[in-house]
Amino acid sequence: MKIEEIKKEIEEEEKYKLLQMSEVSLILDTYNDIFSSFDPRPYSQRSLSIDFLNEAKRATRDLPNGQIQLKLLVPYQLRSLQQETLIKRRLKEHFAKHHKLLHDDSRKLRIKGIGMAFLGVVFISIATFLASLAIQNYFIRFLEILLEPAGWFTAWTGLEDVYYTGRELSKEISFYEKVSQAEITFLSY
Repeated sequence: MKIEEIKKEIEEEEKYKLLQMSEVSLILDTYNDIFSSFDPRPYSQRSLSIDFLNEAKRATRDLPNGQIQLKLLVPYQLRSLQQETLIKRRLKEHFAKHHKLLHDDSRKLRIKGIGMAFLGVVFISIATFLASLAIQNYFIRFLEILLEPAGWFTAWTGLEDVYYTGRELSKEISFYEKVSQAEITFLSY
């Protein structure tokens, strides 16, 4: 029986460590810290603050994928359950919308990059074929000279889109995926 209790205690400790690893706490002076100060609309429609988003990105960067807890600490005297409900909904909408948009952009970028790389290879193949003809025609020689660098440029630009630009975009997608699934809670301080 003691072994069972020890196992259960170890499981609880591991669960607690996992929860602490997935917890992000941000201190706010007011609810307005979450939103852009240039946007006069109500909380349900208002744009999020770049400062808030940057701080959230920094805080979640090293967290593993999966369920995270986003805890927003607000002064006790300023708390309003009604506003917090609106803000939670707005945050969830924003994070889900941007996750979908970035995911779609990533897919389009990958398709475009692969298409460009393929087109570049086609240009290089045509240039190689024209060179193998050994015809001393001005137009054929002009096409060969034009297609070879165009092919290399197009192929490398396409591969850059797939690998490098796509990698930068995947960091943004990872952030929005984490926070769109986050459990958002408000706490007093």
